[in-house]
Amino acid sequence: MTNRDRTGIPAAYISAPASGKQGTVKEVVYPVNNYINSSRQLVTDRNIDAGEAGRDTVSGDAIMKSCNVYLPAGYDDNDPDTHYNVLYLLHGVGGDQYEWLRGGIEGGNSILCNMLDNLIASGDIDPIIVVMSNGRSSHDWTDCSFNTQGTNMLGFYYFDYELRYDLIPFIESTFKTYAKIQETSPIAVEFNRTHRAIAGLSMGGMQALNLILGGYRCDSASIAGRESSWSNGLVTTVPARGMTDLFANVGAFSNAPTSSDGTILGTSITLSGHKLRLLYMTCGDADDISINCYEQSIEGLKDIAGDYLDKFYQVTIKDGVHDFDVWYSGAYHFIRLIYGNGGGRDTNCAASGRRTACY
Repeated sequence: MTNRDRTGIPAAYISAPASGKQGTVKEVVYPVNNYINSSRQLVTDRNIDAGEAGRDTVSGDAIMKSCNVYLPAGYDDNDPDTHYNVLYLLHGVGGDQYEWLRGGIEGGNSILCNMLDNLIASGDIDPIIVVMSNGRSSHDWTDCSFNTQGTNMLGFYYFDYELRYDLIPFIESTFKTYAKIQETSPIAVEFNRTHRAIAGLSMGGMQALNLILGGYRCDSASIAGRESSWSNGLVTTVPARGMTDLFANVGAFSNAPTSSDGTILGTSITLSGHKLRLLYMTCGDADDISINCYEQSIEGLKDIAGDYLDKFYQVTIKDGVHDFDVWYSGAYHFIRLIYGNGGGRDTNCAASGRRTACY
């Protein structure tokens, strides 16, 4: 990590705390019934219309995927009284379920885990569970190559079905979470969504916007028979319906170029009927990959979302580029804002080199 002054993360929070205050990371395996197969069809165990999905839907066998789960110090499966908020962190186009853990190491430990451990140990936030999944919902989900014609790439744009029907139910039936997706009364839905949060970096930031708020899915330009407006081999297809019924807090850090624009995202938030408590977006002003799409995804969003969006943080980091300086900063401040205790809600917006607007 460099440039900590401008990212606003205290240097002490980058270092590992005492061993008794360190959480653990478990890799767990879970079945996925909703994914893209080798024929570019959506395999599903749900009644999903082909028109909604933008492709044929078929039945098929489940695949097994793995994700990493951070559990805070003191987590005890046998404690019947303690439950936890959950944060889902999404990786970038070349990453996987390890990217957030391997993006930076300090003292032999993951910087992400050090930050979480210190935030919890200091009382800035209550203990939380953090889920780091592989965002490719495809039969070839372990393929990290950048291939716009590949089903592994297409899988990024169908992760919402896996998240809703496979991953969240698995997490909430396996770990001690406040949220319980099987509880569907209006009161339970509102309670549950405030105890879940989701954020992503780069491609994962696009997923947080397009799939959670509600933007467009994409596919290969050559397969769709259209020219890519981004010159990256991808074109839009059909809109995703969004998942604000499950998440009240969303973060997007250096969102990828295929992110939908603010007009589309704001409209989806309004039509969802669910108020978003907090949206946190950040990008480095020297990030030649994401700064333009970051600005396009912001433009008009708040005006159109209106009362359906409570707090909207827009944070531009001076001289920031497409790297973990920006992404760890985003995670640190996002977590403190959504789950902070008292002073934990002060995100040090005056830190050198950070231009913040909150609406």
